[in-house]
Amino acid sequence: MSDSLRVGLVGYGTSGRGQHAPLLREVGQRVTHVVERDPVRVAAARADWPGVVIDPDLATMLTRAAELDFVVVASPTGSHMANVNAALAARLPVVVDKPIATTTHDARALARTAEAHSGRLTVFQNRRWDAEQLTLRRVLDSGELGNVHTFERRWERWRPVPQHRWKELDVAAGGLLLDLGSHLVDSAVQLFGPVVSVYAELRSLTTPVDDDVFLALQHAAGQNGVQVHSHLQAGALVGAPGPRTRVLGDAGAYLVTTFESEPTPFSVLDDIPHAKHDRVHQTHEGWIVRGSERVAVPRAAGAPTDFYRAVVRWLTIGGPVPVDPWDAVRPAEVLAAARESSREHRVITLR
Repeated sequence: MSDSLRVGLVGYGTSGRGQHAPLLREVGQRVTHVVERDPVRVAAARADWPGVVIDPDLATMLTRAAELDFVVVASPTGSHMANVNAALAARLPVVVDKPIATTTHDARALARTAEAHSGRLTVFQNRRWDAEQLTLRRVLDSGELGNVHTFERRWERWRPVPQHRWKELDVAAGGLLLDLGSHLVDSAVQLFGPVVSVYAELRSLTTPVDDDVFLALQHAAGQNGVQVHSHLQAGALVGAPGPRTRVLGDAGAYLVTTFESEPTPFSVLDDIPHAKHDRVHQTHEGWIVRGSERVAVPRAAGAPTDFYRAVVRWLTIGGPVPVDPWDAVRPAEVLAAARESSREHRVITLR
């Protein structure tokens, strides 16, 4: 890895401090400037990064743009567009957290602006580098499942008492459709290609925003005339989270019952002796299942830090952009169709 780059981090909350800062540190990069006003978060930033410059807003930080190598926008989603535009106008490369924007219109506008600024924008779709996603890609490429017809992925949690933060309160920028749906749809599109129709059921059970999400997507591509359907779910009021991933084909299935090492009530590992369970979990990611037969699948190498390793290569040696902004526009189009589908109780066809 090259010498440390100087990073300006916009926002030091759940995303900024909880996700971006640890990953940046792990790959040897330095957060030198932080935009934050909350006194508790300011103190945390100073403790985490001795000597860090704290700015009350992005405009102030950008007056010292020459002291930075790139900017990470980890502010609430509703401010992504303004923050990204400002950083690009200062001629700084930008990493913006997902979703890229709250609407398809704004997502497209940011992708066009990035093109006008020599492609200095990428999107934090870090789940592309998860071992689970990479293992599934390898399984699909191997042909072990035959012709795939169904992809299921769940991101469910048991949170009957909502957290008091913008993601649970902001009806324009919050909710699980934008938050977790951005990851779920990106994963489906990356694996199975463009989406041609969307059906959705969205509910607000414990918060003012959607916290119970179901999406049924039909992909354009398929094998031997069979189109792939993706069923994606996200929920905050799920006392028994379902299997994380299930992919069905005419030659077998791929099944992942845990997520981030958290077992579910449906785990197929429960009847495996403890010692063997530990060995399998350390080296494998999911199972190929054919009826009563199951075979553990070796885990592909992958980690969230790989996103930022790709960012460093992009900025220092001209490597490919980690996530093209237009790749974030496609999920935005699907999520917009999902809102329309849920509101009108019908299937929405995408052009």
